[in-house]
Amino acid sequence: MNTIKTDLKAALLEYFGFDSFKGEQEKVIANLLSNKNTFVIMPTGGGKSLCYQLPALICEGTAIVVSPLIALMKNQVDAIRQVSNNDGIAHFLNSSLNKGEITKVKNDVTSGLTKLLYVAPESLTKQENISFLTNITISFFAIDEAHCISEWGHDFRPEYRRLKPIINAIDDVPIIALTATATPKVQNDIQKNLGMTDAIVYKASFNRSNLFYEVKPKKNVQKEIIRFIKSRIGKSGIIYCLSRKKVEEVAQLLQVNGISSLPYHAGLDPNTRAKHQDMFLMEEADVIVATIAFGMGIDKPDVRFVIHHDIPKSLESYYQETGRAGRDGGEGHCLAFYSYKDIEKLENFLQGKPLAEQEIGQQLLQEVVAFSETSINRRKFLLHYFGEEFDEINGPGASLCDNSQNPKEKIEGKKYVKLALECVKSVSGKHKVKYFAHLLTGKQTAEIKTYKGPESPYFNSGGEEDEHFWHAVYRQIVVQGFVKKEIESYGTLIVTKKGEEFIAAPRSFTLIKEHDFSDTDDKDIILNPKVGGSALDEKLFKMLKELRKSIAVKKNIPPFVIFQDPSIEEMTMQYPITTEELQNISGVGTGKSQRYGLPFIELIKKYVEENNIDRIQDFVMKSVVNKSGQKVNIITNIDRKLPLEDIAKSQNKKIEDLINEIENIVASGTKINIDYHLNTVLDEEAQEEIYDYFLEDAETDNVQEAFDEFEGDYSEEELRLMKIKFMSEMAN
Repeated sequence: MNTIKTDLKAALLEYFGFDSFKGEQEKVIANLLSNKNTFVIMPTGGGKSLCYQLPALICEGTAIVVSPLIALMKNQVDAIRQVSNNDGIAHFLNSSLNKGEITKVKNDVTSGLTKLLYVAPESLTKQENISFLTNITISFFAIDEAHCISEWGHDFRPEYRRLKPIINAIDDVPIIALTATATPKVQNDIQKNLGMTDAIVYKASFNRSNLFYEVKPKKNVQKEIIRFIKSRIGKSGIIYCLSRKKVEEVAQLLQVNGISSLPYHAGLDPNTRAKHQDMFLMEEADVIVATIAFGMGIDKPDVRFVIHHDIPKSLESYYQETGRAGRDGGEGHCLAFYSYKDIEKLENFLQGKPLAEQEIGQQLLQEVVAFSETSINRRKFLLHYFGEEFDEINGPGASLCDNSQNPKEKIEGKKYVKLALECVKSVSGKHKVKYFAHLLTGKQTAEIKTYKGPESPYFNSGGEEDEHFWHAVYRQIVVQGFVKKEIESYGTLIVTKKGEEFIAAPRSFTLIKEHDFSDTDDKDIILNPKVGGSALDEKLFKMLKELRKSIAVKKNIPPFVIFQDPSIEEMTMQYPITTEELQNISGVGTGKSQRYGLPFIELIKKYVEENNIDRIQDFVMKSVVNKSGQKVNIITNIDRKLPLEDIAKSQNKKIEDLINEIENIVASGTKINIDYHLNTVLDEEAQEEIYDYFLEDAETDNVQEAFDEFEGDYSEEELRLMKIKFMSEMAN
């Protein structure tokens, strides 16, 4: 490798405007320039890219950078082009280019203008590209996101396994491999696969001391997210979801709540993805909602929060995704919502895959479970996973996690730790945590029976505590180094020397009780939801019912026609004081709000002021109308006077489900005329009798009460249809 300029600090200042290197950057670059293989493990935001960008700029020839993400390539190329007067200094070669663009790239490379050529691994394996690259001067190969080589990495790509023979076929030049997430196992895999076991390894601390880690149970998740973001108006953030559908739903939810957000996933066309990425970078949108699986490739230094709507499939994924926050050293809040149902979904995704892949996937998932449920310092837990020790009392950023700021109850755990260690020692290296938790609590599982667990002296020896407790014990003694997980055998436990010493001489050990995540709802986004999460204000409820009754008397209509009880209840929780806020209350809608809303708004506003109530309305989620297409379809077909049975059949619904939908449409304030259908099932006299009941006699809109009143003369379906007619005419 011929170096044009060897004064690295001068080159750094010239090209990037920095007068000093960060961390190990200078040593990394010097090693690469001396023609040696180099391995860089550096967390997101640590300055990995510069480790190959600067050498590429000062060396003869073109550096080939293998990168898995088109978005990341584009972002990096745009950044490098800023250091030169000629855009040809950096290019990418991937499937997004047309023939003319490919020709332009190759011409710039051949002429020696291009110093960095980014290629996707799939592109590198094409024979035409291999032939092209063998005829140019290559300075070195950079393998970005090198963890993709390992099956134990969070984003395994089989095509990465083919890189070494292809590189050998092209040119004998040094390799620099870079990753932001590598456990000791993954590190070893990368080096062996790339044939660079001789490489000097530069590993920076994985501690992102400015990040705050928080895990919450997945309960009322949509409202939680809205409240979280609205308390950080104007700040940039990323939300990760498990599916494309969820991405779209969450992005829409944020938009209707006045938060500028955009979806980003593989199902969008490349132009839309690029547009959304640019809008986020240019601060035209505050929030990007993205799929976990697709990845982002967005390098934005001032991302202030990363939210995991769904838990990721590995701690590597979690670390990398949260690492997009606070790259400038400023605030970075990492909030994850956890439910074991998420874990079950991810486990289901593993079904049908080769057994070894399932085992690896399961082990990675269990680490996510352990991190989510642990009550010890989250930073300590995370860094331990990456093979790094951390002082949870005095270490940088030690206090920045929910467990440190809200510590759980502590108990003396000497006897539990000793028992847990002895249990492992009795069958060392054969079983995982779950087995020992089942053995100690006396669970008769298939695995316990297979390995004659009931015959063990440890069977049910810890039965005074539950399985969840023993999982907590094992998590904490793993982090303390008393036992270790054998990665190659998918997480089986072995007692360490430190653990042996504890067994021989037990000492005081503080155990921390873990979080209970059993109370989660993990539902899909509830579009048009019923109220939840706040306590009923009984005083206001009584006042609103009295107001409703007085209006009803004046208008000579039943009170429930104005607003039904669930709507009144929600008003006492949300305290709407504007027409818009009132419309957001379930069962109100525009029509009712305009017709009846003003006195209710005035009463609530006065009540809020007099009682000095701290409203949460600013954080209350506006709902997106669920299945809006179906709703429009129902209204349109009713307007066309199609039989209800045919409408139900077209939507693959039972007739009672269709009536439910129509009731909801009417309750939200939309007028619907079903007279044509009613005339086929009830004569005029019967319709008048039921209508008069709802108008004069009914105290509530309860259909069962109406059924009892008419002593079964009319079916429940007939009464429901008449109630729809009545509510549509009287309430809307």
